[in-house]
This record gives sequence, C-alpha cells and structure tokens, in this order.
Amino acid sequence: MTMHGIKRMKLTASIERVEMTAPFRITGYTFTHNELLVVRLESEGLVGHGEALGVYYHQDTPPSMLRQVEALRGIIEDGVTRQQLLTLLPPGGARNALDCALWDLEAKQQGKPVWQLAGLNPPEPLLTTFTVGADEPEVMAERARNYTQARALKLKLTDDDRNADRVRAVRAARPDAWLMVDANQGFTPETLASLLPALVESRVAVVEQPFPVGKEAWLDDVDSPIPLAADESVQDHHDLEKLVGRVNVINIKLDKCGGLTEALILAKRAQELGFKLMVGNMGGTSWSMGPGFVVGALCMVVDLDGPLFLVSDRTPAVRYEDGRIWCPEEVWGGAMAVDA
Repeated sequence: MTMHGIKRMKLTASIERVEMTAPFRITGYTFTHNELLVVRLESEGLVGHGEALGVYYHQDTPPSMLRQVEALRGIIEDGVTRQQLLTLLPPGGARNALDCALWDLEAKQQGKPVWQLAGLNPPEPLLTTFTVGADEPEVMAERARNYTQARALKLKLTDDDRNADRVRAVRAARPDAWLMVDANQGFTPETLASLLPALVESRVAVVEQPFPVGKEAWLDDVDSPIPLAADESVQDHHDLEKLVGRVNVINIKLDKCGGLTEALILAKRAQELGFKLMVGNMGGTSWSMGPGFVVGALCMVVDLDGPLFLVSDRTPAVRYEDGRIWCPEEVWGGAMAVDA
C-alpha cells in the first residue's frame, strides 16, 4: 500500500548506549559515553538507518527525541517525506535521525548513493581533525603526540587561565599538525584578547565559538588575525544573517540543524552569504559520520572523528587512514541493500 505514491514504512526506534574509551572534557561538560537515538525505516525489504545524539545544551536528549519520533509514528509509517519532516519537527536530533534514515532508504530504493541523490561530486577521502579534550597542558600534549596518524588537530579549551599553556604544549608536541581551537562558548572578549598572541605564535588556523550564544555582538569589537567560526550560535539556516561580518566559518552539525536535508540548505545559504564551511559532529558511531561525510565534500574544515572515542563502532565502519576519513558506501548512504 502507498500513500500519495510514497511507499509505507515500518519504523523501529530505540536508544543505544556506547561507552567512550576515556572521559572527554569541554567547557562546562565531561562526557563518559554516547547515548544514541537509532532509527530504522524498512520498506519492501530495504532498510535505512539514522542515528542522533541530540543537542545536549538544548536538553535535546535521546529519551526526548524518542518521544518526538513515537508521536509521529503513524505519519512516518504512512510514508513521510524529507520535505514534510522539515515542517513536522524542529531542528534537533529526532529530525536528524529520521531524515538520515530516509536518505539511506531512498539511496537503496533508487539504486543511487546519497551523494548522487544530493547532486554532489563523487566523494574522496577527507582530511579530518582529531579532537583533544580539555585537560592539563602536558596531558593534552601527550594525547596529541599519540595521534600518530593525525594531520589536523582540534583542541578543546575551557574557561580557566591555562589555555595558552595548553596550546603551546600541543604545538611543541606536534609542530607538523594543522591546528584549531574550540572554546565551546567559554571565552570573554578580555580572555580572547589575552589569548590571541599565544594562538598566533602557535599557528592556530581557526578559533571556534569563542563567546556564549546570545553574545554575538561581542564579536563586533574583536580584531582577530585568525578566522573565527560559529558553532552553537548557528542551529540552522535561519541563524546565519546575524553572523554576517562577525565570523568567517560556519560549523554545520546534523544533530543541530536536524538532518542532511537542512544541512544542505544551510550549506548553500551560508556560501551565498560568503561564509566558509565546516562540518562537525556531536559524537556517535559511523552512522552519524556517514551523513556528515556527505556534507564534508563542501567544507573547508572537516571534524568527523566521533568513532575514535568509542569502545565499539558499527560493522562495517568508516575508515581512518593517513589522517583522513573515508565512508564506504556499505556503511551508510550507499545504493547497496546492506542491513546491520
């Protein structure tokens, strides 16, 4: 049976927990595991998968996301479209998981990989950052040194007075690596100004989300020789206008914006406004990295290292080689009818 020409689907939604190999610290939070909403959409023997962690700082959690999905079960199983999802659910993890499952299913139904459905060029391996959580300077330096295959590093900084020491220690340990830092809203105009000389000295290429959401006007008075990126300040394409002239780079995360469909809309609009693009992740397994890998083809900076912090991953999984990420089609978004 079909509804309006759309094949009916069977929805399975559940919460999974995956342990992290070690605690991971950013400004105001320490993470020890990933809790995931996993969505499975089946139609005529083909299965699409989607996964989401949600947006922790919006209290967008897997239990709340699961309730959102279950509330729409009837509409979804009758054959919801990705375009309908944009009006049925707000930006966030629930829409992300459903949207990505629909993309994955559509690729199998049409016998075309997602990148082709999205009108993008054939994928290539993407240089990705490897993230170093905020810690004591010597600990961060050792972690950076142990990322032997990494060619790009992202340092999580925090809201104390040790950040210059952290950056200098990592640069000394990895003089070869491309380097960016992420404040996760932890700076003030004064602390950023005092830190900038150390960042310049350490050849930092990007400073991500220096100020809290709602304090974007602080950016007006920043004279930074280093490009600035917005993460938490941009959820979807509606948030772009306020950042014109204030930042150089927009970090697209599918959990924030609510799926690959919106991510592609956001990317197009951001480029029209003159922004460079970055794709990031909230964590997760290879099923979260696959859709991000599609967006990564459009981006100057790619940060898709989530599975590296997990005790276990999907099978099959994305691959990390020579500092790059590669998502084989059988992992997510390919034309082949592979279940897991």
